[in-house]
Amino acid sequence: MKKNLLCAFAALTMLTACGTKQENTSETINYNFYNVEHFADLQILRYKVTDFEKLSLQQKKLVYYLTEAALYGHDIFYDQNGKYNLAISRTLEAVYTDWQGDRESADFKAMELYLKRVWFSSGIHHHYGSEKFVPGFAETFFREAVKSVDASKLPLKDGQTVEALLDEICPVMFDPSIMKMRTNQADGEDLILTSAANFYEGVTQQEAEDFYNQMKDPKDEAPISYGLNGKLVKRDGKIVEDVYKVGGLYSPAIEKIIYWLEKAQTVAETPEQEEVIKKLIEFYQTGSLKTFDDYTIAWVKDLDSQVDFVNGFTETYTDPLGMKGSWEALVNFKDMQATRRTETISSNAQWFEDHSPVDPRFKKENVKGVSAKVITAAILAGDLYPATAIGINLPNSNWVRAQHGSKSVTIGNVTDAYNKAAHGNGFNEEFVIGQAELDLINKYADTTDELHTDLHECLGHASGKLLPGVDPDALKAYGSTIEEGRADLFGLYYVANQKLVDLGLTPNLDAYKAQYYTYMMNGLMTQLVRIEPGKNIEEAHMRNRSFIAHWAYEHGKKDNVVELVKRDGKTYVQINDYEKLRDLFGELLAEVQRIKSEGDFEAARRLVEDYGVKVDPVLHQEILERYAKLNLAPYKGFLNPKYEAVTDAQGNITDVTVSYDETYPEQMLRYSREYSTLNIKR
Repeated sequence: MKKNLLCAFAALTMLTACGTKQENTSETINYNFYNVEHFADLQILRYKVTDFEKLSLQQKKLVYYLTEAALYGHDIFYDQNGKYNLAISRTLEAVYTDWQGDRESADFKAMELYLKRVWFSSGIHHHYGSEKFVPGFAETFFREAVKSVDASKLPLKDGQTVEALLDEICPVMFDPSIMKMRTNQADGEDLILTSAANFYEGVTQQEAEDFYNQMKDPKDEAPISYGLNGKLVKRDGKIVEDVYKVGGLYSPAIEKIIYWLEKAQTVAETPEQEEVIKKLIEFYQTGSLKTFDDYTIAWVKDLDSQVDFVNGFTETYTDPLGMKGSWEALVNFKDMQATRRTETISSNAQWFEDHSPVDPRFKKENVKGVSAKVITAAILAGDLYPATAIGINLPNSNWVRAQHGSKSVTIGNVTDAYNKAAHGNGFNEEFVIGQAELDLINKYADTTDELHTDLHECLGHASGKLLPGVDPDALKAYGSTIEEGRADLFGLYYVANQKLVDLGLTPNLDAYKAQYYTYMMNGLMTQLVRIEPGKNIEEAHMRNRSFIAHWAYEHGKKDNVVELVKRDGKTYVQINDYEKLRDLFGELLAEVQRIKSEGDFEAARRLVEDYGVKVDPVLHQEILERYAKLNLAPYKGFLNPKYEAVTDAQGNITDVTVSYDETYPEQMLRYSREYSTLNIKR
């Protein structure tokens, strides 16, 4: 499946604040630079674009043009998350900037908080948990505030009155029974009809599945990514797909993206990169998914360019059926020194595949084109902004990966920002069972976290194969969770392997214990700080960590491998046998690979539902109370730097500067002001 080969948040959502790296004592670290703002359950951070000034002028221009192409996807992602999101956000922004009333009142402050959350999630649903926000301000206040601002600032459709606009958006905002979940994953429900994500209109889950199933040819060895770039709608009783392309859905935004991609094409570093940009432009112009495959193949083969990017309809987690790509963009350049680590791993890909504990029937005989690097992020956009992954593996197509390979990246400057922002936050001291475990984490966690991310992205997603004739979408809504679990298990199994010591990637065979402890603590306990009381686990990455940790816990009870113990009224994870825990991870990896390779939907459903969804309410309440005392935010996202082109008298770019001065509201309002392209059509 498409969604299950991109890691979004796989490692960054490990809520353990990793042991802080040893800093050069001669350097003074300004930790306040990284921490910008904290509200609700969110923390806004900054990242530095390290060594941007060392790029050549051509490379700086390329980054600048690609950054503009990235930011012009602003409206697309909002609209994909919900059909009313653009209208609601623009209305809120009009009140926020123009209202002349008491800006210190409780209602206005609550509306300001609500708007900040909408900005963070690109819509009215939580970016991770998917539940709709509850406004803390009165509907009567909101209606009067909207009526008081200049109507020209409001997102009114042709002929629409302000009152009609309010009648349209207020029920969506204030009625908790309307559009409750952006992406519903509850077993046994119609996932389309119960989801607010704007990928379908007027169709049921069964109708959507039938629509795409009838297109597929089981004998096709190079299938396109059906449904990736289109909205499925029913008009006059007929189901059709509105394709995202020039002249189609999202055309005004796509035309702007193309404009800046064409500029980027003129300063491409290599002929291969120029071909990548050319194919991406062609895809945006035509909407052809065959052209999209051509683009991804060209992108995989472009290995010599230092500057790289992702731009397009990529990640499918937001779609309840896991088919339709949310728009996202990332502009980056290679961190030459740090990349040596990932290159060591990827150059040994065949060894890891051959020694995997899975059935030989499911192994790749010839692992092709696995490339990996550590990158410096220059801009984040769409589904990677403000919250971002720290590791990405693309492309998503199984046959492209098998025949042409994949690229894996670890975002080094984002990881560094997380570590610095977590400096001295007290999380581990509260939740880790003892000093021995704390010492392991402080000594090895940074190293093993990075390695687990690398193994997950570089090799985990690239490992294994589907049996002939197996539909890549066979696992349906469970495919994403199973795939992320498969990649996590691959990393967990191998981070404890002597091979990593032999390659010089870990110092000894004790280091992996730091990763095992933090992973089990997170999966069994601490990730619950992200769940509201009474709720189940919905998000795919949280479900994958939960099913791994709970399966290992339950299956290790006979040998007392892992315990949940009480000390002074607090629950802790205690690992009694790390080697047997590794054996359990290997056993589960073999089963998860079988499920994926055979397309065993029922086994996937049972594994996820039995071990990955339910929450112990007593333990949950305890964890929430302990976490609240730390005054930490369970979710983090980033402000982007701001790039400006320096030009001479003839308008030629002579340099590109980068600055970090914007506040969170300033950046969000600027993006809405400068990069909004879509007319409101609801």
